[in-house]
Amino acid sequence: MSKRFFELADDVNVPHRWDLSTLTDSRGREVDDRQFTCGTPVHIIGGRLRIPVESAGKSLDYTEAGVGLPVVHVRVASMFAELAPDDVQLIPVDVEGQPDQYFILVATRRIRCIDEQASRIRLWTHENGIPEMVGKYASVRDMRIDRAKVGDARVFRCEGWTVPLIVSGEIRDALDRMGATGTRFEEV
Repeated sequence: MSKRFFELADDVNVPHRWDLSTLTDSRGREVDDRQFTCGTPVHIIGGRLRIPVESAGKSLDYTEAGVGLPVVHVRVASMFAELAPDDVQLIPVDVEGQPDQYFILVATRRIRCIDEQASRIRLWTHENGIPEMVGKYASVRDMRIDRAKVGDARVFRCEGWTVPLIVSGEIRDALDRMGATGTRFEEV
């Protein structure tokens, strides 16, 4: 049987959950979080990172701060480090008011694997008025991947459409076994 893969996302329907705000540096300045979600290793300069809590509530093991920035509790980070050491970078982050340790989860692999025939894609065109984007993905819905192109990766982002964080079935099963809160999965 071929390997299964899933988009790992923040379960925003958890009752009474917290919401995290935008990532900041040690001086309280906002940090551009796009660098953490493009599927490549990140180099941090300027001290420890922090995330304010936007809405107080139940802390979660997996949360997306800002725009899709994965923040994980230390026990989830440990599992990723054990099962996918070549696929992730774990960056310590202080979450406002939390004594527990949290990490930003960075997928360090970007793989060209979107199955364009099985997915609903829309490409940028000349009519959009952004010449440098012509021919690139403008949107990808009902995404499916070509598993044959993934190789041994367990955590990655897709080349050309780095929005979703993709994890293997082994990672999904490990998160389920540990009872990780805040996770939502959709098979790709």
